[in-house]
Amino acid sequence: MAGKRGNQTVRDMVLSMAVIVAVSAGIYVVIPHDESKNPVKTVDYRVELASARRAAPYPVLAPEGLGRGWRATSVTYEGNGSDGAQWHLGFLAPKEQYVAVEQSDGRPAAFISSVTKRAEPAGDAVKAGGDKWDRYEGETYRALVREQKGVTTVVTGTASFERLAEMAAALRGT
Repeated sequence: MAGKRGNQTVRDMVLSMAVIVAVSAGIYVVIPHDESKNPVKTVDYRVELASARRAAPYPVLAPEGLGRGWRATSVTYEGNGSDGAQWHLGFLAPKEQYVAVEQSDGRPAAFISSVTKRAEPAGDAVKAGGDKWDRYEGETYRALVREQKGVTTVVTGTASFERLAEMAAALRGT
């Protein structure tokens, strides 16, 4: 009798697992899902931009007039950090490449290294929006960097230098 009871226990467990798998498969089929949609959410950064522009000790920059396909995905402003006030505005550019606008009034070398993931100067400067930007290149990110009195602005990301220059040219402040 003990042998029969052990076989029934294993058989019951296998049947229970089959029922669970069948129910799970049914739920998966019934619940709508679109795997072609991009899971990255777009954010509206206008409120944070207005707040940062009131609080920051430098002109906070944001793009105006970017073409279709640019989507803001992240925004932060930290005004009381040990490394100065920092503004971040992240985008997905057309063709799903990442581009971010980073600004700080902290130590330029440490800030540039941090937001570019340790990219290094890459030679020739480029002109974008009437300003000269230094090119940086690293394993993870490329960047355009502009150091001015009291603020360092970095346009960085996985996008090409042409896309970074497009963002840099669109930047406006108050």
